[in-house]
Amino acid sequence: MNIKNIIEQKLAEVILNVFQLKDIHLEVQENKTEFEGDFTIVIFPLVKQLKKSPETIGMEVGEALTTQTELFESFNVVKGFVNVKVKTNLFVEQFKGLNEFFSTIEKKNATVMVEYSSPNTNKPLHLGHIRNNLLGFSVAKILEEAGYDVIKTQIINDRGIHICKSMLAWEKFGEGKTPAMQKIKGDKFVGNYYVEFDKHYKQEIAELVAQGISEDQAKKDAPLMKEAQKMLLDWENGDEKVRNLWKEMNSWVYEGFNETYRRLGVDFDQVQYESNTYILGKDLIQEGLDKGVLYKKEDGSVWCDLTDEGLDQKLLLRSDGTSVYMTQDLGTAVERFKDNNIQKLIYTVGNEQDYHFQVLFKILGKLGYSWADQLYHLSYGMVELPNGKMKSREGTVVDADDLMQEMHNIAKEKAEELGKLEHLSEKEKENNYENVGIGALKYFMLKVDPKKKMLFNPEESIDFNGNTGPFIQYTFARIQSLLVKADYHYREISDVELNQSEKELILQLANYKPIVEKAAEALSPALIANYVYDLVKTYNSFYQSNPILNQEDENLKQMRLNLSNLTAETIKKSLQLLGIQTVNRM
Repeated sequence: MNIKNIIEQKLAEVILNVFQLKDIHLEVQENKTEFEGDFTIVIFPLVKQLKKSPETIGMEVGEALTTQTELFESFNVVKGFVNVKVKTNLFVEQFKGLNEFFSTIEKKNATVMVEYSSPNTNKPLHLGHIRNNLLGFSVAKILEEAGYDVIKTQIINDRGIHICKSMLAWEKFGEGKTPAMQKIKGDKFVGNYYVEFDKHYKQEIAELVAQGISEDQAKKDAPLMKEAQKMLLDWENGDEKVRNLWKEMNSWVYEGFNETYRRLGVDFDQVQYESNTYILGKDLIQEGLDKGVLYKKEDGSVWCDLTDEGLDQKLLLRSDGTSVYMTQDLGTAVERFKDNNIQKLIYTVGNEQDYHFQVLFKILGKLGYSWADQLYHLSYGMVELPNGKMKSREGTVVDADDLMQEMHNIAKEKAEELGKLEHLSEKEKENNYENVGIGALKYFMLKVDPKKKMLFNPEESIDFNGNTGPFIQYTFARIQSLLVKADYHYREISDVELNQSEKELILQLANYKPIVEKAAEALSPALIANYVYDLVKTYNSFYQSNPILNQEDENLKQMRLNLSNLTAETIKKSLQLLGIQTVNRM
Protein backbone atom coordinates (compact mmCIF):
# COMPACT_ATOMS: atom_id res chain seq x y z
CA MET A 1 0.00 0.00 0.00
CA ASN A 2 1.47 3.38 -0.98
CA ILE A 3 1.41 6.50 1.19
CA LYS A 4 -1.59 7.98 -0.62
CA ASN A 5 -3.64 4.81 0.10
CA ILE A 6 -2.56 4.89 3.75
CA ILE A 7 -3.69 8.53 4.06
CA GLU A 8 -7.04 7.72 2.40
CA GLN A 9 -7.58 4.84 4.82
CA LYS A 10 -6.73 6.95 7.90
CA LEU A 11 -8.84 9.80 6.58
CA ALA A 12 -11.91 7.54 6.31
CA GLU A 13 -11.37 6.43 9.93
CA VAL A 14 -11.05 10.04 11.14
CA ILE A 15 -14.23 11.15 9.31
CA LEU A 16 -16.11 8.27 10.91
CA ASN A 17 -14.73 9.06 14.38
CA VAL A 18 -15.15 12.84 14.26
CA PHE A 19 -18.25 13.33 12.10
CA GLN A 20 -19.89 9.85 12.27
CA LEU A 21 -20.05 9.77 8.46
CA LYS A 22 -19.62 6.50 6.56
CA ASP A 23 -18.64 5.85 2.94
CA ILE A 24 -17.29 9.35 2.39
CA HIS A 25 -14.41 9.42 -0.08
CA LEU A 26 -12.29 12.58 -0.04
CA GLU A 27 -9.80 13.11 -2.84
CA VAL A 28 -6.13 13.04 -1.79
CA GLN A 29 -3.65 14.63 -4.21
CA GLU A 30 0.10 14.98 -4.23
CA ASN A 31 0.74 18.62 -3.37
CA LYS A 32 2.12 20.48 -6.38
CA THR A 33 1.30 23.95 -5.02
CA GLU A 34 3.44 26.54 -3.28
CA PHE A 35 1.73 25.74 0.03
CA GLU A 36 3.66 23.68 2.55
CA GLY A 37 2.73 20.01 2.73
CA ASP A 38 3.18 16.72 0.91
CA PHE A 39 -0.49 16.00 0.15
CA THR A 40 -3.67 18.00 -0.28
CA ILE A 41 -7.06 16.75 0.92
CA VAL A 42 -10.11 18.16 -0.87
CA ILE A 43 -12.87 18.58 1.74
CA PHE A 44 -15.68 20.22 -0.27
CA PRO A 45 -17.83 17.01 -0.25
CA LEU A 46 -18.21 17.46 3.55
CA VAL A 47 -19.52 21.03 3.36
CA LYS A 48 -23.05 20.15 2.26
CA GLN A 49 -23.42 17.35 4.80
CA LEU A 50 -21.96 19.18 7.81
CA LYS A 51 -23.35 22.65 6.92
CA LYS A 52 -20.14 24.33 8.08
CA SER A 53 -17.63 26.52 6.29
CA PRO A 54 -14.79 24.77 4.39
CA GLU A 55 -12.23 26.49 6.66
CA THR A 56 -13.90 25.20 9.84
CA ILE A 57 -14.16 21.65 8.51
CA GLY A 58 -10.57 21.84 7.29
CA MET A 59 -9.31 22.80 10.73
CA GLU A 60 -11.29 19.97 12.36
CA VAL A 61 -9.99 17.40 9.84
CA GLY A 62 -6.40 18.65 10.20
CA GLU A 63 -6.54 18.60 14.01
CA ALA A 64 -7.97 15.08 14.04
CA LEU A 65 -5.39 13.76 11.58
CA THR A 66 -2.44 15.16 13.55
CA THR A 67 -3.74 14.11 17.00
CA GLN A 68 -5.42 10.78 16.23
CA THR A 69 -2.75 9.33 13.91
CA GLU A 70 1.05 9.03 13.87
CA LEU A 71 1.37 9.98 10.22
CA PHE A 72 1.50 13.76 10.10
CA GLU A 73 3.82 16.49 11.37
CA SER A 74 1.63 19.49 10.57
CA PHE A 75 -1.19 20.85 8.43
CA ASN A 76 -2.52 24.09 7.00
CA VAL A 77 -5.91 25.00 5.57
CA VAL A 78 -6.44 27.01 2.40
CA LYS A 79 -10.14 27.46 1.63
CA GLY A 80 -11.49 23.95 0.95
CA PHE A 81 -8.09 22.25 0.98
CA VAL A 82 -6.10 20.72 3.85
CA ASN A 83 -2.38 20.49 3.13
CA VAL A 84 -0.69 17.85 5.30
CA LYS A 85 3.01 17.28 5.94
CA VAL A 86 3.77 13.58 6.33
CA LYS A 87 6.39 12.39 8.85
CA THR A 88 9.69 11.44 7.21
CA ASN A 89 9.74 7.94 8.66
CA LEU A 90 6.64 7.06 6.64
CA PHE A 91 8.47 7.94 3.41
CA VAL A 92 11.52 5.95 4.52
CA GLU A 93 9.37 2.92 5.39
CA GLN A 94 7.51 3.30 2.11
CA PHE A 95 10.81 3.29 0.24
CA LYS A 96 12.15 0.26 2.11
CA GLY A 97 9.08 -1.73 1.13
CA LEU A 98 9.17 -0.81 -2.55
CA ASN A 99 11.62 -3.54 -3.64
CA GLU A 100 9.34 -6.27 -2.34
CA PHE A 101 6.30 -4.32 -3.54
CA PHE A 102 7.67 -4.28 -7.10
CA SER A 103 8.78 -7.91 -7.20
CA THR A 104 5.40 -9.41 -6.25
CA ILE A 105 2.61 -9.73 -8.81
CA GLU A 106 -0.86 -10.49 -7.53
CA LYS A 107 -2.31 -13.00 -9.97
CA LYS A 108 -5.74 -12.19 -11.38
CA ASN A 109 -6.57 -15.86 -12.15
CA ALA A 110 -7.82 -14.82 -15.57
CA THR A 111 -6.44 -15.35 -19.07
CA VAL A 112 -6.60 -12.70 -21.79
CA MET A 113 -5.94 -13.35 -25.46
CA VAL A 114 -4.49 -10.41 -27.40
CA GLU A 115 -4.58 -10.50 -31.21
CA TYR A 116 -2.30 -8.19 -33.18
CA SER A 117 -0.31 -7.95 -36.43
CA SER A 118 -2.43 -10.27 -38.66
CA PRO A 119 -0.80 -9.26 -41.96
CA ASN A 120 -1.49 -10.31 -45.57
CA THR A 121 1.07 -12.54 -47.27
CA ASN A 122 1.13 -10.47 -50.44
CA LYS A 123 3.34 -7.68 -49.10
CA PRO A 124 5.86 -6.85 -46.36
CA LEU A 125 4.94 -5.25 -43.03
CA HIS A 126 4.62 -1.48 -43.18
CA LEU A 127 4.37 1.54 -40.87
CA GLY A 128 0.75 0.78 -39.95
CA HIS A 129 1.76 -2.76 -38.92
CA ILE A 130 4.46 -1.27 -36.69
CA ARG A 131 1.93 0.67 -34.61
CA ASN A 132 -0.33 -2.38 -34.50
CA ASN A 133 2.43 -4.75 -33.37
CA LEU A 134 3.92 -2.38 -30.82
CA LEU A 135 0.50 -1.58 -29.36
CA GLY A 136 -0.65 -5.22 -29.15
CA PHE A 137 2.65 -6.49 -27.75
CA SER A 138 2.87 -3.71 -25.16
CA VAL A 139 -0.72 -4.25 -24.02
CA ALA A 140 0.08 -7.95 -23.57
CA LYS A 141 3.16 -7.09 -21.45
CA ILE A 142 1.17 -4.63 -19.32
CA LEU A 143 -1.59 -7.18 -18.72
CA GLU A 144 1.04 -9.74 -17.63
CA GLU A 145 2.55 -7.20 -15.22
CA ALA A 146 -0.94 -6.55 -13.83
CA GLY A 147 -1.29 -10.26 -13.01
CA TYR A 148 -3.16 -11.71 -15.98
CA ASP A 149 -2.11 -14.78 -17.94
CA VAL A 150 -1.79 -13.68 -21.56
CA ILE A 151 -1.90 -15.48 -24.90
CA LYS A 152 -0.44 -13.44 -27.77
CA THR A 153 -1.89 -14.44 -31.13
CA GLN A 154 -2.24 -13.44 -34.76
CA ILE A 155 -4.26 -14.70 -37.71
CA ILE A 156 -2.37 -14.47 -41.00
CA ASN A 157 -4.40 -13.58 -44.07
CA ASP A 158 -2.81 -16.10 -46.43
CA ARG A 159 -5.60 -16.62 -48.99
CA GLY A 160 -7.83 -14.60 -51.28
CA ILE A 161 -7.66 -12.65 -54.51
CA HIS A 162 -4.88 -10.33 -53.30
CA ILE A 163 -2.61 -13.33 -52.63
CA CYS A 164 -3.39 -14.73 -56.10
CA LYS A 165 -2.39 -11.42 -57.68
CA SER A 166 1.18 -11.77 -56.36
CA MET A 167 1.28 -15.44 -57.35
CA LEU A 168 0.07 -14.76 -60.88
CA ALA A 169 2.50 -11.87 -61.38
CA TRP A 170 5.42 -14.07 -60.26
CA GLU A 171 4.25 -16.85 -62.60
CA LYS A 172 4.10 -14.43 -65.54
CA PHE A 173 7.03 -12.12 -64.87
CA GLY A 174 9.20 -13.84 -62.25
CA GLU A 175 11.31 -15.95 -64.61
CA GLY A 176 11.76 -18.54 -61.88
CA LYS A 177 13.65 -16.14 -59.60
CA THR A 178 13.68 -16.65 -55.81
CA PRO A 179 14.44 -14.37 -52.86
CA ALA A 180 17.74 -16.19 -52.33
CA MET A 181 18.77 -15.67 -55.97
CA GLN A 182 17.87 -11.97 -55.74
CA LYS A 183 19.35 -11.57 -52.24
CA ILE A 184 16.12 -9.94 -51.01
CA LYS A 185 13.83 -10.68 -48.07
CA GLY A 186 11.00 -13.01 -49.03
CA ASP A 187 8.17 -10.69 -48.01
CA LYS A 188 9.65 -7.83 -50.06
CA PHE A 189 10.22 -10.16 -52.99
CA VAL A 190 6.56 -11.25 -53.05
CA GLY A 191 5.36 -7.69 -52.39
CA ASN A 192 7.19 -6.51 -55.50
CA TYR A 193 5.05 -8.85 -57.59
CA TYR A 194 1.88 -7.46 -56.01
CA VAL A 195 2.98 -4.03 -57.27
CA GLU A 196 3.92 -5.61 -60.62
CA PHE A 197 0.43 -7.06 -60.99
CA ASP A 198 -1.15 -3.65 -60.36
CA LYS A 199 1.12 -2.01 -62.95
CA HIS A 200 0.18 -4.48 -65.72
CA TYR A 201 -3.47 -4.53 -64.66
CA LYS A 202 -3.70 -0.75 -65.03
CA GLN A 203 -2.13 -1.00 -68.51
CA GLU A 204 -4.76 -3.53 -69.55
CA ILE A 205 -7.56 -1.32 -68.20
CA ALA A 206 -6.20 1.68 -70.13
CA GLU A 207 -6.05 -0.37 -73.37
CA LEU A 208 -9.65 -1.55 -72.96
CA VAL A 209 -10.87 1.99 -72.17
CA ALA A 210 -9.09 3.20 -75.33
CA GLN A 211 -11.19 0.65 -77.28
CA GLY A 212 -14.36 2.34 -76.00
CA ILE A 213 -15.15 0.10 -73.02
CA SER A 214 -16.23 1.82 -69.79
CA GLU A 215 -13.67 1.87 -66.99
CA ASP A 216 -15.87 -0.20 -64.65
CA GLN A 217 -16.35 -2.86 -67.32
CA ALA A 218 -12.65 -2.74 -68.24
CA LYS A 219 -11.71 -3.53 -64.64
CA LYS A 220 -13.85 -6.66 -64.83
CA ASP A 221 -12.77 -7.69 -68.34
CA ALA A 222 -9.02 -7.18 -67.93
CA PRO A 223 -7.36 -10.55 -68.70
CA LEU A 224 -5.08 -10.39 -65.63
CA MET A 225 -8.01 -9.99 -63.24
CA LYS A 226 -9.85 -12.90 -64.85
CA GLU A 227 -6.74 -15.06 -64.55
CA ALA A 228 -6.34 -14.11 -60.88
CA GLN A 229 -9.98 -15.00 -60.21
CA LYS A 230 -9.51 -18.36 -61.93
CA MET A 231 -6.39 -18.99 -59.84
CA LEU A 232 -8.42 -18.33 -56.66
CA LEU A 233 -11.05 -20.86 -57.79
CA ASP A 234 -8.30 -23.38 -58.57
CA TRP A 235 -6.85 -22.80 -55.09
CA GLU A 236 -10.24 -23.34 -53.46
CA ASN A 237 -10.69 -26.53 -55.52
CA GLY A 238 -7.32 -27.84 -54.30
CA ASP A 239 -5.43 -27.62 -57.62
CA GLU A 240 -2.02 -29.16 -56.83
CA LYS A 241 0.08 -26.83 -58.99
CA VAL A 242 -1.56 -23.68 -57.56
CA ARG A 243 -1.38 -25.00 -54.01
CA ASN A 244 2.33 -25.82 -54.32
CA LEU A 245 3.12 -22.35 -55.68
CA TRP A 246 1.04 -20.83 -52.86
CA LYS A 247 2.94 -22.81 -50.20
CA GLU A 248 6.33 -21.89 -51.63
CA MET A 249 5.63 -18.17 -51.96
CA ASN A 250 4.06 -18.02 -48.49
CA SER A 251 7.13 -19.73 -47.01
CA TRP A 252 9.26 -16.93 -48.46
CA VAL A 253 6.97 -14.37 -46.87
CA TYR A 254 6.95 -16.04 -43.42
CA GLU A 255 10.73 -16.08 -43.34
CA GLY A 256 10.71 -12.35 -44.07
CA PHE A 257 7.99 -11.62 -41.50
CA ASN A 258 9.89 -13.48 -38.78
CA GLU A 259 13.02 -11.45 -39.47
CA THR A 260 11.01 -8.23 -39.10
CA TYR A 261 9.33 -9.45 -35.91
CA ARG A 262 12.71 -10.31 -34.39
CA ARG A 263 14.10 -6.87 -35.05
CA LEU A 264 10.91 -5.22 -33.82
CA GLY A 265 11.09 -7.37 -30.67
CA VAL A 266 7.59 -8.88 -30.80
CA ASP A 267 6.49 -12.50 -30.71
CA PHE A 268 3.40 -14.73 -30.57
CA ASP A 269 2.24 -17.72 -28.56
CA GLN A 270 -0.22 -18.90 -31.20
CA VAL A 271 -0.58 -18.35 -34.94
CA GLN A 272 -3.70 -19.05 -37.00
CA TYR A 273 -3.99 -19.02 -40.78
CA GLU A 274 -6.98 -17.81 -42.74
CA SER A 275 -6.54 -20.73 -45.13
CA ASN A 276 -7.56 -22.95 -42.21
CA THR A 277 -10.19 -20.68 -40.65
CA TYR A 278 -12.09 -19.30 -43.68
CA ILE A 279 -14.49 -22.25 -43.65
CA LEU A 280 -15.18 -21.79 -39.94
CA GLY A 281 -18.48 -20.21 -39.07
CA LYS A 282 -20.62 -21.99 -41.65
CA ASP A 283 -21.99 -24.31 -38.92
CA LEU A 284 -22.93 -21.22 -36.93
CA ILE A 285 -25.11 -20.07 -39.82
CA GLN A 286 -27.37 -23.10 -39.53
CA GLU A 287 -27.41 -22.72 -35.74
CA GLY A 288 -28.49 -19.09 -36.14
CA LEU A 289 -31.20 -20.02 -38.65
CA ASP A 290 -32.54 -22.70 -36.31
CA LYS A 291 -32.70 -20.18 -33.44
CA GLY A 292 -34.39 -17.56 -35.61
CA VAL A 293 -31.49 -15.15 -35.06
CA LEU A 294 -30.59 -15.23 -38.78
CA TYR A 295 -32.86 -15.30 -41.82
CA LYS A 296 -32.57 -16.49 -45.42
CA LYS A 297 -33.55 -14.44 -48.48
CA GLU A 298 -35.17 -15.87 -51.61
CA ASP A 299 -31.81 -16.10 -53.39
CA GLY A 300 -30.48 -18.35 -50.61
CA SER A 301 -28.23 -15.73 -48.96
CA VAL A 302 -28.25 -15.57 -45.15
CA TRP A 303 -28.45 -12.32 -43.17
CA CYS A 304 -28.60 -10.99 -39.63
CA ASP A 305 -30.97 -8.08 -38.97
CA LEU A 306 -29.31 -5.69 -36.51
CA THR A 307 -31.54 -2.69 -37.17
CA ASP A 308 -33.01 -2.99 -33.66
CA GLU A 309 -29.42 -2.51 -32.38
CA GLY A 310 -28.98 0.70 -34.34
CA LEU A 311 -26.94 -1.10 -37.02
CA ASP A 312 -27.93 -2.50 -40.42
CA GLN A 313 -28.61 -5.88 -42.00
CA LYS A 314 -25.44 -7.94 -42.36
CA LEU A 315 -24.73 -10.54 -45.04
CA LEU A 316 -23.22 -13.73 -43.59
CA LEU A 317 -23.52 -16.24 -46.43
CA ARG A 318 -23.69 -15.42 -50.14
CA SER A 319 -26.34 -16.96 -52.37
CA ASP A 320 -23.72 -19.31 -53.85
CA GLY A 321 -22.98 -20.66 -50.35
CA THR A 322 -19.59 -18.94 -49.91
CA SER A 323 -18.83 -17.16 -46.65
CA VAL A 324 -17.74 -13.58 -46.02
CA TYR A 325 -15.11 -12.21 -43.61
CA MET A 326 -17.71 -11.79 -40.88
CA THR A 327 -18.62 -15.49 -41.07
CA GLN A 328 -14.98 -16.45 -40.69
CA ASP A 329 -14.49 -14.10 -37.72
CA LEU A 330 -17.54 -15.57 -36.00
CA GLY A 331 -16.11 -19.08 -36.35
CA THR A 332 -12.61 -18.04 -35.31
CA ALA A 333 -13.90 -16.39 -32.11
CA VAL A 334 -15.89 -19.50 -31.19
CA GLU A 335 -12.88 -21.72 -31.85
CA ARG A 336 -10.60 -19.55 -29.72
CA PHE A 337 -12.89 -19.78 -26.71
CA LYS A 338 -13.36 -23.51 -27.29
CA ASP A 339 -9.61 -24.26 -27.55
CA ASN A 340 -8.40 -21.89 -24.81
CA ASN A 341 -9.59 -21.15 -21.30
CA ILE A 342 -9.76 -17.39 -21.86
CA GLN A 343 -11.86 -14.79 -20.09
CA LYS A 344 -11.26 -11.92 -22.53
CA LEU A 345 -10.30 -11.53 -26.19
CA ILE A 346 -8.79 -8.26 -27.41
CA TYR A 347 -8.58 -7.45 -31.14
CA THR A 348 -5.87 -4.88 -31.95
CA VAL A 349 -7.19 -3.47 -35.23
CA GLY A 350 -7.30 0.03 -36.73
CA ASN A 351 -10.36 2.24 -36.29
CA GLU A 352 -11.47 1.78 -39.91
CA GLN A 353 -12.83 -1.59 -38.70
CA ASP A 354 -14.90 -0.16 -35.80
CA TYR A 355 -18.22 -1.04 -37.44
CA HIS A 356 -17.09 -4.58 -38.31
CA PHE A 357 -16.37 -5.38 -34.68
CA GLN A 358 -19.60 -3.80 -33.44
CA VAL A 359 -21.45 -6.18 -35.75
CA LEU A 360 -19.30 -9.18 -34.86
CA PHE A 361 -19.86 -8.77 -31.12
CA LYS A 362 -23.62 -8.18 -31.53
CA ILE A 363 -24.11 -11.30 -33.66
CA LEU A 364 -22.17 -13.49 -31.21
CA GLY A 365 -24.35 -12.13 -28.43
CA LYS A 366 -27.51 -12.91 -30.41
CA LEU A 367 -26.23 -16.44 -31.04
CA GLY A 368 -26.17 -16.89 -27.26
CA TYR A 369 -22.44 -16.90 -26.49
CA SER A 370 -22.13 -15.63 -22.92
CA TRP A 371 -18.56 -14.48 -23.49
CA ALA A 372 -19.60 -12.04 -26.24
CA ASP A 373 -19.42 -9.19 -23.72
CA GLN A 374 -15.81 -10.16 -23.00
CA LEU A 375 -14.73 -9.25 -26.52
CA TYR A 376 -12.99 -5.91 -26.97
CA HIS A 377 -11.83 -4.01 -30.04
CA LEU A 378 -8.65 -2.09 -29.22
CA SER A 379 -9.27 0.51 -31.89
CA TYR A 380 -6.38 2.79 -32.80
CA GLY A 381 -5.85 5.71 -35.13
CA MET A 382 -3.89 5.53 -38.35
CA VAL A 383 -0.25 6.55 -38.64
CA GLU A 384 0.72 9.17 -41.17
CA LEU A 385 4.05 10.64 -42.19
CA PRO A 386 4.82 14.29 -42.90
CA ASN A 387 4.53 13.52 -46.64
CA GLY A 388 1.05 11.94 -46.44
CA LYS A 389 -0.68 8.57 -46.64
CA MET A 390 0.57 5.27 -48.03
CA LYS A 391 -0.75 3.05 -50.84
CA SER A 392 0.51 -0.53 -50.99
CA ARG A 393 -0.75 -1.31 -54.51
CA GLU A 394 1.30 1.59 -55.87
CA GLY A 395 4.39 0.65 -53.90
CA THR A 396 4.39 3.86 -51.84
CA VAL A 397 4.07 2.13 -48.47
CA VAL A 398 6.67 2.93 -45.80
CA ASP A 399 8.32 -0.44 -45.35
CA ALA A 400 8.78 -1.53 -41.70
CA ASP A 401 12.34 -2.80 -42.28
CA ASP A 402 13.37 0.37 -44.09
CA LEU A 403 11.94 2.51 -41.29
CA MET A 404 13.76 0.52 -38.59
CA GLN A 405 17.02 0.87 -40.51
CA GLU A 406 16.41 4.59 -40.92
CA MET A 407 15.90 4.87 -37.15
CA HIS A 408 19.19 3.02 -36.58
CA ASN A 409 20.97 5.38 -38.98
CA ILE A 410 19.49 8.53 -37.43
CA ALA A 411 20.48 7.32 -33.94
CA LYS A 412 24.02 6.76 -35.20
CA GLU A 413 24.18 10.19 -36.80
CA LYS A 414 22.83 11.97 -33.70
CA ALA A 415 25.14 10.04 -31.34
CA GLU A 416 28.20 10.85 -33.47
CA GLU A 417 27.21 14.53 -33.59
CA LEU A 418 26.99 14.64 -29.79
CA GLY A 419 30.08 12.49 -29.30
CA LYS A 420 28.18 10.31 -26.83
CA LEU A 421 29.59 6.87 -27.71
CA GLU A 422 33.22 7.52 -28.60
CA HIS A 423 34.46 5.44 -25.63
CA LEU A 424 32.68 2.25 -26.79
CA SER A 425 33.83 -0.55 -29.09
CA GLU A 426 32.35 -0.72 -32.60
CA LYS A 427 30.16 -3.67 -31.60
CA GLU A 428 28.85 -1.82 -28.53
CA LYS A 429 28.22 1.28 -30.64
CA GLU A 430 26.16 -0.64 -33.21
CA ASN A 431 24.17 -2.32 -30.44
CA ASN A 432 23.47 1.07 -28.86
CA TYR A 433 22.46 2.65 -32.19
CA GLU A 434 19.97 -0.19 -32.64
CA ASN A 435 18.55 0.03 -29.11
CA VAL A 436 18.31 3.82 -29.20
CA GLY A 437 16.87 3.96 -32.73
CA ILE A 438 14.27 1.22 -32.26
CA GLY A 439 13.56 2.48 -28.72
CA ALA A 440 12.87 5.96 -30.12
CA LEU A 441 10.46 4.50 -32.67
CA LYS A 442 8.59 2.47 -30.04
CA TYR A 443 8.36 5.26 -27.50
CA PHE A 444 7.14 7.80 -30.07
CA MET A 445 4.46 5.36 -31.24
CA LEU A 446 3.31 4.32 -27.77
CA LYS A 447 3.30 7.65 -25.91
CA VAL A 448 0.29 8.73 -27.98
CA ASP A 449 -3.13 7.57 -26.80
CA PRO A 450 -4.07 4.58 -29.02
CA LYS A 451 -7.36 6.15 -30.11
CA LYS A 452 -5.64 9.16 -31.63
CA LYS A 453 -4.41 9.42 -35.19
CA MET A 454 -0.71 10.18 -35.16
CA LEU A 455 1.90 11.83 -37.33
CA PHE A 456 5.24 10.07 -37.12
CA ASN A 457 8.40 12.06 -37.75
CA PRO A 458 11.57 9.90 -37.44
CA GLU A 459 13.84 12.92 -36.87
CA GLU A 460 11.72 14.28 -34.01
CA SER A 461 11.56 10.92 -32.25
CA ILE A 462 15.34 10.75 -31.74
CA ASP A 463 16.12 13.62 -29.44
CA PHE A 464 18.18 13.32 -26.28
CA ASN A 465 16.00 15.98 -24.63
CA GLY A 466 12.26 16.10 -24.13
CA ASN A 467 9.59 13.40 -24.09
CA THR A 468 11.47 10.80 -26.13
CA GLY A 469 12.84 7.29 -25.77
CA PRO A 470 16.51 8.37 -26.01
CA PHE A 471 16.03 10.93 -23.21
CA ILE A 472 14.72 8.18 -20.91
CA GLN A 473 17.41 5.70 -21.98
CA TYR A 474 20.06 8.35 -21.38
CA THR A 475 18.86 8.91 -17.80
CA PHE A 476 19.01 5.16 -17.17
CA ALA A 477 22.59 5.07 -18.51
CA ARG A 478 23.55 8.06 -16.35
CA ILE A 479 22.31 6.24 -13.24
CA GLN A 480 24.27 3.13 -14.23
CA SER A 481 27.40 5.23 -14.52
CA LEU A 482 26.74 6.76 -11.10
CA LEU A 483 26.29 3.33 -9.49
CA VAL A 484 29.49 1.99 -11.07
CA LYS A 485 31.50 4.98 -9.83
CA ALA A 486 30.07 4.49 -6.32
CA ASP A 487 30.77 0.71 -6.41
CA TYR A 488 27.15 0.45 -5.34
CA HIS A 489 25.73 -2.39 -3.24
CA TYR A 490 22.33 -2.27 -1.60
CA ARG A 491 22.45 -1.62 2.14
CA GLU A 492 19.65 -0.81 4.58
CA ILE A 493 19.81 2.70 5.98
CA SER A 494 18.82 4.01 9.36
CA ASP A 495 16.41 6.93 9.66
CA VAL A 496 17.34 10.04 7.71
CA GLU A 497 15.69 13.39 7.14
CA LEU A 498 14.33 13.64 3.61
CA ASN A 499 14.01 16.82 1.59
CA GLN A 500 11.15 17.59 -0.80
CA SER A 501 12.83 16.25 -3.96
CA GLU A 502 13.59 12.92 -2.25
CA LYS A 503 9.99 12.61 -1.07
CA GLU A 504 8.68 13.41 -4.55
CA LEU A 505 10.89 10.71 -6.05
CA ILE A 506 9.67 8.10 -3.54
CA LEU A 507 6.07 9.03 -4.32
CA GLN A 508 6.73 8.67 -8.04
CA LEU A 509 8.31 5.25 -7.52
CA ALA A 510 5.34 4.14 -5.42
CA ASN A 511 3.01 5.13 -8.28
CA TYR A 512 4.41 2.39 -10.57
CA LYS A 513 1.94 -0.34 -9.67
CA PRO A 514 -1.18 1.84 -9.60
CA ILE A 515 -0.21 3.15 -13.06
CA VAL A 516 0.27 -0.41 -14.36
CA GLU A 517 -3.22 -1.28 -13.09
CA LYS A 518 -4.68 1.81 -14.80
CA ALA A 519 -2.84 1.04 -18.05
CA ALA A 520 -4.09 -2.57 -17.95
CA GLU A 521 -7.65 -1.41 -17.39
CA ALA A 522 -7.47 1.24 -20.12
CA LEU A 523 -5.35 -0.95 -22.46
CA SER A 524 -3.16 2.11 -22.95
CA PRO A 525 0.67 1.93 -23.08
CA ALA A 526 0.58 5.75 -23.24
CA LEU A 527 -0.03 5.79 -19.46
CA ILE A 528 3.21 3.83 -18.90
CA ALA A 529 5.14 6.05 -21.33
CA ASN A 530 3.97 9.23 -19.61
CA TYR A 531 4.65 7.72 -16.18
CA VAL A 532 8.27 6.83 -16.97
CA TYR A 533 8.83 10.26 -18.53
CA ASP A 534 7.53 11.93 -15.35
CA LEU A 535 9.70 9.62 -13.25
CA VAL A 536 12.79 10.56 -15.25
CA LYS A 537 12.01 14.28 -14.91
CA THR A 538 11.54 13.84 -11.15
CA TYR A 539 14.81 11.93 -10.87
CA ASN A 540 16.75 14.50 -12.89
CA SER A 541 15.45 17.25 -10.60
CA PHE A 542 16.51 15.18 -7.57
CA TYR A 543 19.92 14.49 -9.14
CA GLN A 544 20.56 18.15 -9.89
CA SER A 545 19.69 19.36 -6.38
CA ASN A 546 21.26 16.61 -4.23
CA PRO A 547 24.96 15.72 -4.06
CA ILE A 548 25.46 11.96 -4.10
CA LEU A 549 29.06 10.81 -4.69
CA ASN A 550 30.54 13.66 -2.65
CA GLN A 551 27.89 13.50 0.10
CA GLU A 552 29.80 13.29 3.42
CA ASP A 553 26.95 11.76 5.42
CA GLU A 554 27.35 8.07 4.52
CA ASN A 555 23.83 7.20 5.59
CA LEU A 556 22.34 9.90 3.39
CA LYS A 557 24.67 8.96 0.54
CA GLN A 558 23.51 5.35 0.75
CA MET A 559 19.88 6.47 0.81
CA ARG A 560 20.36 8.51 -2.38
CA LEU A 561 22.20 5.63 -4.08
CA ASN A 562 19.37 3.27 -3.08
CA LEU A 563 16.91 5.75 -4.53
CA SER A 564 18.92 6.00 -7.74
CA ASN A 565 19.15 2.24 -8.08
CA LEU A 566 15.41 1.70 -7.59
CA THR A 567 14.69 4.50 -10.05
CA ALA A 568 16.86 2.75 -12.66
CA GLU A 569 15.08 -0.57 -12.03
CA THR A 570 11.69 1.14 -12.37
CA ILE A 571 12.75 2.85 -15.62
CA LYS A 572 13.88 -0.53 -16.95
CA LYS A 573 10.64 -2.27 -15.93
CA SER A 574 8.56 0.52 -17.46
CA LEU A 575 10.49 0.47 -20.74
CA GLN A 576 10.21 -3.33 -20.90
CA LEU A 577 6.42 -2.94 -20.79
CA LEU A 578 6.81 -0.80 -23.92
CA GLY A 579 9.12 -3.38 -25.50
CA ILE A 580 12.11 -1.01 -25.23
CA GLN A 581 15.64 -2.08 -24.31
CA THR A 582 17.78 -0.04 -21.93
CA VAL A 583 21.35 1.07 -22.66
CA ASN A 584 23.98 0.92 -19.93
CA ARG A 585 26.40 3.39 -21.48
CA MET A 586 25.68 6.41 -23.66
